[in-house]
Amino acid sequence: MMIEAYLSLFGFMILMVGTPGPANLLAMLGGSQIGLKSCSGFLLGLAVGKIPLNILIGFGFGVILSENTTLFQIFKYISAVYMIYLASRSWNTKPVNSDNIQKSHQFDFKHGVIVHPLNPKAWVMSALAWSNFAPAIGSFPTQLVSVVFGFAICQLTLTSLWCWGGSILGRSLPNNQKLMRSMIILTILVVLWAISS
Repeated sequence: MMIEAYLSLFGFMILMVGTPGPANLLAMLGGSQIGLKSCSGFLLGLAVGKIPLNILIGFGFGVILSENTTLFQIFKYISAVYMIYLASRSWNTKPVNSDNIQKSHQFDFKHGVIVHPLNPKAWVMSALAWSNFAPAIGSFPTQLVSVVFGFAICQLTLTSLWCWGGSILGRSLPNNQKLMRSMIILTILVVLWAISS
């Protein structure tokens, strides 16, 4: 039964972290512009930024936020503005190619670390993990370790795959400004969808 509880939790994490969302699309955008290696700080920031979020929700902050609708709405709009800002900064950036790798400051650790604390999808998936899957694992310390480190491992692995996919696109279609702008528009649309749901 304990193994089934862990498998359910990690299956949920893989599904949630691996599907399109603001963080994955930003990672893909970064990969297409500067490559996987140059995005490593951003990817690490994404994983590190989710750790305090998971801890806060585990200690009940998610309940406080969900019960205060004004605070929750303010949070949603601040998060949307930040992620749209991060994506739109790339509007005039050229994709990565073999001759010229541009340094892009929006895809560094400090910008990655704040994405998940401001990502409504991250809050929802963490709250669902805590409420629907973690209780079956056992004591609170066991739940805390399982949720925090499970998400961190999934985050590093799956978001890196999104970034790698973006780097393949960037190399396959070098200097394709239409592709880049389409990815930015898609990222913005996903962010807007996330705050409207």
